[in-house]
Amino acid sequence: MRMGVDALPAACYALPVLVSLLTIRLFYVLWRSGQPSSKPRAGGLRCLIVLGSGGHTAEMMNIVTTLQKDRFTPRFYVAALTDNMSLQKAQVYEESLIESGGNKTVENAHFMQIYRSREVGQSYITSIATTLLATLHAMWLVIRIRPQVIFCNGPGTCFPLCVSAFLLKVLGLGWSSIFYIESIARVKKLSLSGLLLYKLRIADQFFVQWPQLRQKYPRACYAGRLM
Repeated sequence: MRMGVDALPAACYALPVLVSLLTIRLFYVLWRSGQPSSKPRAGGLRCLIVLGSGGHTAEMMNIVTTLQKDRFTPRFYVAALTDNMSLQKAQVYEESLIESGGNKTVENAHFMQIYRSREVGQSYITSIATTLLATLHAMWLVIRIRPQVIFCNGPGTCFPLCVSAFLLKVLGLGWSSIFYIESIARVKKLSLSGLLLYKLRIADQFFVQWPQLRQKYPRACYAGRLM
């Protein structure tokens, strides 16, 4: 009983210290995000590429084709569990690299699926449980992959993945540079995923494809038309 009484004051002192350390770490992460690395990295960078249904995958694959394949390797493609087309397009692309001799090993590319936070037309009440499940799954994937670079462009599946990667930064368990490229379909306002990542300052680099969006969101970078 005495040990329990003595432990209570110790916990009361330790909790503010822990909160203070996490707050300092959070501000450090926000300050460092977006800055170039001071140490050159040897070898490839583990790259997480988030795909989405519809035009999201087409735009993202267009970006992937411009990457230096020997620099961004291995590549982990992630799509929603209910998205049957996106990973197929990524697989076809990676197979074309192997056939052309630009990619020597199949292990350079990996394909994974993640639970979707909310289906189209799903009620907001039931989406609470699915969002929690998707977040836990995203955290498990990020811990497993430990990506050094994340590319995403707006599908809802990117938000829990980016949040998970950001939490690992704050906890000092890994560092992922998050590059968000807003869809070209977003002319006057950001998508919900983009708006959340922008407001929460989670993305290291935030790109838009229309100059009026750059004027509306000054921390964004105008990248021109990528399609």
